Amino acid sequence: IDTSGKFVTSPIKKKKQVLYDSTYNPNVAVRRSLILPGWGQITNKKYWKLPIVYGAMGVSAGVFFYNLKQYKDSRFAYRVKYNMRVNKTDSALYSSIKPNLEPLSEESLKFYRNQFRRDIDYSTIFFLILWGLNVVDATVDAHLKSFDVSPDLSIQFKPGYSELAKTNGLSIVLKIGK
Repeated sequence: IDTSGKFVTSPIKKKKQVLYDSTYNPNVAVRRSLILPGWGQITNKKYWKLPIVYGAMGVSAGVFFYNLKQYKDSRFAYRVKYNMRVNKTDSALYSSIKPNLEPLSEESLKFYRNQFRRDIDYSTIFFLILWGLNVVDATVDAHLKSFDVSPDLSIQFKPGYSELAKTNGLSIVLKIGK
């Protein structure tokens, strides 16, 4: 309403919408790497890193499943031998023990069971650390995507006078670009 009492319409100002190219937006690379390992590297067009990402994570996943299988086998053998000693009965499950675990004592089986359980935890931690490194790599690559690394870099030494210190000296000047 203006001073005369009439309604005044003013044009609505629209904010400029900034569109980001996903290859240069670190947030997109972070989200994609969190969802699926290697997706951030694909976003950054660093395809050569995919075998490294999947190789490292695949090895840690393989170690996890190996330890899980060994843990289950040693836990089963320990339970069978423990129940046979405590209940003083022959167990029909004794024949189900893996052949490589049959000659081991109850204490040895308990030790191996605990060892494999610990290794399961470690392989899970390593897998998560490698996933995190994948995210960090994608983030850093996306941040440095627009960083200009030209071959025209030079360092020069120039003599000069410092007004602040009121002395002569030598300055190191880094020249970037033309």
